[in-house]
Amino acid sequence: MSATRREVLARTGALGAGIAFTGALSELFAGTAAAQSLGHTGYGALVPDPDGLLDLPRGFHYRVLSREGDDLRSGEGRVPSNHDGMSAFPGRHGRTHLVRNHENRADGRVPVPTVKGLTYDPEGKGGCTALELDSRNHVLSERVAVAGTAVNCAGGPTPWHTWLTCEETEDRAGTNGYTKDHGFIFEVDPVEPHRTGAVPLTAMGRFQHEAIAVDPRRGVVYETEDAFERPFGLFYRFLPEKPLGGRGSLRAGGRLQAMRVPGVPDLSSIQETGATFDRIEWVDVPDPLADGTPIRFQDFGRGGITHAQKLEGCYWGGRSVYFVSSFAHSDEGSAADHYGQIWRYDPERRRLTLVIVFGPDTDVQLPGESPDNICLAPSGGLMVCEDGNGAQHVFGVTRRGEVYAMARGAQNIGTEEEPEWGEFAGVTFSPDGDTMYVNCYTPGTTFAVTGPWRR
Repeated sequence: MSATRREVLARTGALGAGIAFTGALSELFAGTAAAQSLGHTGYGALVPDPDGLLDLPRGFHYRVLSREGDDLRSGEGRVPSNHDGMSAFPGRHGRTHLVRNHENRADGRVPVPTVKGLTYDPEGKGGCTALELDSRNHVLSERVAVAGTAVNCAGGPTPWHTWLTCEETEDRAGTNGYTKDHGFIFEVDPVEPHRTGAVPLTAMGRFQHEAIAVDPRRGVVYETEDAFERPFGLFYRFLPEKPLGGRGSLRAGGRLQAMRVPGVPDLSSIQETGATFDRIEWVDVPDPLADGTPIRFQDFGRGGITHAQKLEGCYWGGRSVYFVSSFAHSDEGSAADHYGQIWRYDPERRRLTLVIVFGPDTDVQLPGESPDNICLAPSGGLMVCEDGNGAQHVFGVTRRGEVYAMARGAQNIGTEEEPEWGEFAGVTFSPDGDTMYVNCYTPGTTFAVTGPWRR
């Protein structure tokens, strides 16, 4: 994708223009003039950062909390690379605890340092780090939270204030030098990581995990699978033996199920926002550990199972779980094309609704392609991290269905002739809602963004 048109939009301020939509978001970015004629929603146009790190609306400011390659304050080694999923937890005396994933593969640039009692597989380069911040977002400590895992992409928080980090791989022992099987979820205590250690939650399945969300009333854990090839990934739920049992309770096991939408083998075939499906079915996974066959290949009996390409972000909001399909390409085996979907599942009604669609009628050289991590904003809307080509953004979606650019990456990791920008990931808010934390994947950078959020 050419970045030229994006740069023009950035100069004109169109990237800060919010556009109300009715129906599919394919109508959103039809042209710069139309976008500008609607005026600004959100917080206004993005202002280029003179320091070349992060463009924000006027009145907002950022602090760099951590960058890959710097020394960890714990003295355990260097800050690992590939900053990905993240969450914020309340601490004592107004402090905030951040837990941050590092999606390092076997050849990760800066691996997560191995630490005794926190390392699953000494040959795994991924894991998590934990930061403690004071009330003004000054870093008080930074340390390893779990190590020896692999391709820690996203995850999600639990109601008891721990973090579930997800391995986005199915590599077995003996592959890529690993000494143990991978593809699991691990629980991380952000305050004292040694309380949770490095124990895989095997009952939650072994597959290419992406993200999770926990139903805070029932304790059900929803899981997304970001499979790269056909058959594509599934949307799962885990029914714990000890729902809402607190730290360590998920080790007691439970039942893993996959979602079946009757008559819909591939979610990409659904293109109209507002499309709703009732009587969603949940089917037991035959072999959660995938000892012989990856789960998405397994036999789910009559009616099959429902797949979707690039299932990524997952978040609980209100009485529903939201999850993202980042894109679907028919030339890669999907039933139809899109540049992103956001779905909502209401467990009380057993109802699935397509909330937002990006493309393919959208001009993909305009913002709004390939949504990834999502979270609820203090205003009640959504924040969505973009993971596509060209310029990279954090987008807001208001309660009224308006989309606006909240942040744009300014760190050029390409060349002047062919610029590139690292994707955003791990967007989350402080417990008081006054700070947005977000990662740039490459170069690994963690930002704290403050400003008039309540305006």
